[in-house]
Amino acid sequence: MATRPKTDAPSGVEAIKANSNYLRGTLAEQLHNDLDHFDESGKQLLKFHGLYQQHDRNQRKGARGTEKTHSFMLRTRIPGGLLTPEQYLVHDDLARRYANGTLRVTTRQCFQFHGILKGDLQATIRELNEALITSLGACGDVVRNVACCPAPYQDPVREQIQRVARIISDHLLPRTRAYHELWIDGEKVELAAPAEEEVVEPIYGKTYLPRKFKIAIAYPGDNCVDVYTQDIGLVAVAEGETLLGFNVIVGGGMGMNHTKVDTFPRLGDLIGFVTPEQVLQVVETIVTVQRDHGNRSDRKHARMKYLLHEWGADRFRTEVERRLGWKLQPPAPTPPLENKLHHGWHAQGDGRWFLGLSIENGRIKDEGALRLRSGLRAVIERFRPGVRLTPNQDLLLTDITQEDMLAVENTLREHGIPLPSDLSLVQRHSLACVALPTCGLALTEAERALPAVIDALEVELAQLGLADEPFTVRMTGCPNGCARPYVADLAFVGRSADAYVIFVGGASNGTRLNQPYKDLVKRDRLVEEVRPLLQLYRDRRLPGERFGDFCHRLGVETLQSIIAQLSEKETSDYVAIDAAVALKR
Repeated sequence: MATRPKTDAPSGVEAIKANSNYLRGTLAEQLHNDLDHFDESGKQLLKFHGLYQQHDRNQRKGARGTEKTHSFMLRTRIPGGLLTPEQYLVHDDLARRYANGTLRVTTRQCFQFHGILKGDLQATIRELNEALITSLGACGDVVRNVACCPAPYQDPVREQIQRVARIISDHLLPRTRAYHELWIDGEKVELAAPAEEEVVEPIYGKTYLPRKFKIAIAYPGDNCVDVYTQDIGLVAVAEGETLLGFNVIVGGGMGMNHTKVDTFPRLGDLIGFVTPEQVLQVVETIVTVQRDHGNRSDRKHARMKYLLHEWGADRFRTEVERRLGWKLQPPAPTPPLENKLHHGWHAQGDGRWFLGLSIENGRIKDEGALRLRSGLRAVIERFRPGVRLTPNQDLLLTDITQEDMLAVENTLREHGIPLPSDLSLVQRHSLACVALPTCGLALTEAERALPAVIDALEVELAQLGLADEPFTVRMTGCPNGCARPYVADLAFVGRSADAYVIFVGGASNGTRLNQPYKDLVKRDRLVEEVRPLLQLYRDRRLPGERFGDFCHRLGVETLQSIIAQLSEKETSDYVAIDAAVALKR
């Protein structure tokens, strides 16, 4: 695979960061002017504060000359996805008062608010801060929210890896006071740069990282975080109830561009093992290697996966060890990984229970008979469970007594909320990014389109006798891969207006990339194009073989050839039948 040569000239975003006085820029002045938006420099700096400036692209369709009406997406930073009931209710209140009345669970275990107006930004962030929730570093060229398996089993290993996730997150938060000055304290921001001897960002420096940076921690055998798709993936290694340490994976990432061969999804490389006492130092060192050597001239080539691709894992490990002053241990054996959804009722091990709910595409809203937002609020207000967001865009209600389990179920059903057992496997294993109408990168639909695609897939799977076969289905509105489509059994990736690339052959446990099977397929033909593959899978699979494994075993070219031959035979059969009918006449 070709890679783009690095040039010396920094990108425009690098200049914005360098001149921002540690993420301040002119945000304070722009926050209080009469416009409904920020300029380009402000738009870039807002990301570090957890904000994306957006507009509803549907409003402008066919309306030439119409001015954009801007609003903002605000993402909160929730390490490991853990929330108290009070913190959840604050999110819910703010969604009603300042956003569009919905909450969006992300694949990084955060919440997103959509549709906040500029004049409400300060009030929203202040109230979050009062609930001990921040949006600092939820976006931007820094370490994003640290993901971690959220299942609340009473297990010392789980408790330790949750603690490690919080420690890493806190350690790698930006240190600048700009966030509090702008959104919390409301103090006037001085534009003069700090004194030279003042170290504002001891890890990030004045220009932060070349690009976003993602870290996730997997429990032994449980890959709900898709650990190989992260810049740094940590797989916990345990012996009984003792956490021995972590296998370290580096250089994963999903984003690509359909027309640029030097952009591509990549799974991370396993480079060694570290103890719990070493893990923070090693993570920080890896971040600094990317800080110093990542591409700052081309943002499409700036993620750490490209540095690993160019250097190779051996050279990267050597640089990390040089900075550490000691060598990483060889990777330790670990159990096989599985992407666990944690749906349904589970005993926590302390006499209490947790309930994993499937949230379609992560969107918590009231719509028609499904009053998801109201029902969750009713349960949380009455029973005060803990709340945990999952990397599969779902939600866990924790610490529920056995006596309350039936009442919780009844409250949910009163609001039209199904339990996971009421849903098809294909729906439960599906993910979609937000895409249109607010994402500026989206080429086509995802969140709004996937439900209908899943409905059609459910019919086909039932007719083929495959309804009980679990496989992951993911849809994104563009190739940047926010729903991690490139490790799915089956994925639909936005290509152009209402057209997608179909990918097949990923591993459902997140350890193998899929491959493009068919390009430029219109949305209304996606299921039609997949049906022959599903029929072939039913007829020729090995015992216990998953759909993605079957497609990988045969290979895309073989699949294409077989399907083409079957299509030709079907066509010739129809021609023969038509000819026979004509003769009888």
